Amino acid sequence: MNKRQLSKYFPIFVLPAFAAFCVGFVYPFLHGIYLSFCNFRTTGDAKWVGLSNYIQAFTDRGFLYSFVFTVAFTLVSVVLINVLAFTVAYVLTSGIRGANIFRTVFFMPNLIGGVILGYIWQIIFDGILKNYATNIKLDSTLGFWGLVILLCWQQIGYMMIIYISGLNSIPDQLYEAAKVDGATKWQTLRKVTLPMMMPSITICTFLTLTNSFKLFDQNLALTAGEPGMQIGGETIYRTEMMALNIYNTFYQNLNSRGVGQAKAAIFFLLVAAIGLVQLYLTRRKEVEQ
Repeated sequence: MNKRQLSKYFPIFVLPAFAAFCVGFVYPFLHGIYLSFCNFRTTGDAKWVGLSNYIQAFTDRGFLYSFVFTVAFTLVSVVLINVLAFTVAYVLTSGIRGANIFRTVFFMPNLIGGVILGYIWQIIFDGILKNYATNIKLDSTLGFWGLVILLCWQQIGYMMIIYISGLNSIPDQLYEAAKVDGATKWQTLRKVTLPMMMPSITICTFLTLTNSFKLFDQNLALTAGEPGMQIGGETIYRTEMMALNIYNTFYQNLNSRGVGQAKAAIFFLLVAAIGLVQLYLTRRKEVEQ
């Protein structure tokens, strides 16, 4: 059977997967966009209200504060995770003894669920901070850095594996040529290794960027957004990230579910836009091997 004859059966093989994709993603996504323009308690009693939900979302101080907090957290996390993961990968591919054991140890935190991880680190932090008469939920600065440490501990091992794969794919001839030209280790790293690692850097930056922005379960378990502060009679949670703010808006008040859905739509567009811009900028720096 030639390729032209096989092409006749293409729709038969594609249709089940396409139908599942439409039922499981396309319809819920489009219906969610519709609900963001409605007031509802259940999807069956939705009433169209136009842009009202979006206006409330953009004037919600808690949502705007969570955006600022999330951006700051993401910037710090992306830099720390990628720098540390690349450093660990570079060291483990330099021929040290026991490299495979270290790879396994560094990767293991990624296997722990986010909620469990949050509670584990809450116990660790509170055990240390009780000596200073405080805990992770009483100080927003401690909460911020606690979340950063938690995510770094979980994500560095995963990104390390990607960086190790990228380092191992660099042709030895390039290093030999650099050595012949008299390049130092720093020059080799800057002029050979990093340019050839750009595909791995692109992937790891994208993953850490989106994972940091979408962080929810660790935020819920570790700080639950605490501590709170009062601004104009409204409670603002100082370590509440955008995903947790959307969750609280949707489930704490049944009358605000439309606003929560509007926040979710804004959140999706924001993460998609940032992710696409990052991919475009980093892919421009990639070189062909």
